Amino acid sequence: MSIAENITAHDEAGGPSLLRAAPDSVSFRKLRKRLVRNVRQVMEDFSMIPGSGGKWLVCLSGGKDSYALLALLCDLKWRGLLPVDLMACNLDQGQPGFPKRVLPDFLSAHGIDHRIEYRDTYSIVTEKVPQGGTYCALCSRLRRANLYRVAREEGCSSIVLGHHREDILETFFLNLMYGGRLEAMPPKLRNDERDLTVLRPLAYCAEQDVAKLSSALEFPIIPCDLCGSQDGLKRNQMKAMLDAMEARQPGRKDIMLKALSNTRPSHLLDRNIFDFSDV
Repeated sequence: MSIAENITAHDEAGGPSLLRAAPDSVSFRKLRKRLVRNVRQVMEDFSMIPGSGGKWLVCLSGGKDSYALLALLCDLKWRGLLPVDLMACNLDQGQPGFPKRVLPDFLSAHGIDHRIEYRDTYSIVTEKVPQGGTYCALCSRLRRANLYRVAREEGCSSIVLGHHREDILETFFLNLMYGGRLEAMPPKLRNDERDLTVLRPLAYCAEQDVAKLSSALEFPIIPCDLCGSQDGLKRNQMKAMLDAMEARQPGRKDIMLKALSNTRPSHLLDRNIFDFSDV
């Protein structure tokens, strides 16, 4: 049975606790089906689901993307399409005013196994980054190191992140324009120690769809008061550029994402991946 047939054959009524309050509308059912299909396709294309089960650490920041990620993974488990155990994890980084009870109360109310880990990386980032600098790089490294540690302590084989189509394209253009390399966010990546994989099941999902899902399900969104609060970030510039291109020519984002899976080494200039001496 194909992915589309498997999803269509399953009764859309009901579902996991996170989706029980979903709107009873044709538009929401189409949105849900499209997102589930996209996530399932990424998992199949990049061999994400282990044959022997396992346990995944689902990283939950409190933003729209990670809420949607958790909901869709729970949806797949409910459908019998994801034979792994899920543990949601929030890294409380010590930002002033962070609402500490929102996530644990939310996860407990829905019966989701979770761990809230407190590490004051906020003070480190604000101390180390010079005035006017951007927090993202250091914040990301500290966050990732702690999540790796938690995953190992909890016996998880994979860390699951909520990066979507736009995140991947923005990263590609950041590296192209500022890093001098053709590089994006891979949907699946093995860490340097080779004991964990980093998964991005939302890789084929449009940010607009992710936002619509989180809004429809009325998740308690927690805004980022660290990286996401800074003005003038290069990533925001890439987002504006991509949105403008999509507005002028709808469908460009999907075509650009497809291009990242359709390279021609002989038509680039990288001598490490193509031997031009044999041409």
